[in-house]
Amino acid sequence: MMTSQSISRQPAPKRRTHWASRAWSGLVVGLMTFFLINVGLMIASVATNSVAKRWLGTWLPSGWTLEWYSAAWQEFQLGDVLLVTMQVVLAVVVLSILIGVPAAYTLARRNFRGKKLLTGLFLLPLMIPPITYGIPLATLMYELHLAGTLPGVIIANLLPALPFVILVMTPFIEQIDPNLESAARVFGARTFTMFRHVLVPLLAPGILAASLLVLVRTIAMFELTFLTAGADTQTLVVALYYSVFAAGVRASQSIDAMAMVYMIVTLIWLLIAMRFVSPTQLVSRVKEHPQN
Repeated sequence: MMTSQSISRQPAPKRRTHWASRAWSGLVVGLMTFFLINVGLMIASVATNSVAKRWLGTWLPSGWTLEWYSAAWQEFQLGDVLLVTMQVVLAVVVLSILIGVPAAYTLARRNFRGKKLLTGLFLLPLMIPPITYGIPLATLMYELHLAGTLPGVIIANLLPALPFVILVMTPFIEQIDPNLESAARVFGARTFTMFRHVLVPLLAPGILAASLLVLVRTIAMFELTFLTAGADTQTLVVALYYSVFAAGVRASQSIDAMAMVYMIVTLIWLLIAMRFVSPTQLVSRVKEHPQN
């Protein structure tokens, strides 16, 4: 028979588990807060210096100005750099979708010998650091006279973007009922017609997700762009690197102004991606379409 003392002792393990859980949660929150505060202070320091007339040894600058942004725009030719960045990003997004979606459809719907090996080869650029295959790629580009050209930079950025699209799109295609495709073929729809009028509307959430994620990834891709870009084909991230490490004396304010331009451009697209790309919402939307 259980005594009153034994009954009063039973909740002790639960109390210890509760306090341990709270302690662990507090530690995680504390570390995350510490990390976010440090990142915020670094961004605030760069942003403040980019609009400071002079900032040495004081808590706040002696004055404020936006002249460093115009100086960075002229000194680093940001207009041309942004144009090249837009051209590379747009081309990579369009080509990766045009090639990646049919490839994902083939991997999702067809069974053939060597499928697992082919899938592994497709995903290989995502599993290894870009620098490991970037150097041989750059060597090949120079031999083919593609290095330093806009097509060469696009091809280099397409290599990791294409497997990323395939990885994102394959689950979306697998969740679509194959009977819809069979019904379209029964009514005489050819492959292209079926793909255009049946699959593409159902895959629109996944295509949007893949496009936005590839866009953000391409803007931030440094290694492959750095190894294959030339003086006239630098994207924003490569131009920022050269502005920091190029020979000569450069004002730190203009470099920070350029860094702020890069961060703002990337942040805008990242916020757009986070606004429209939610994995749970996208999966639920794909599941709803076949029922309609």
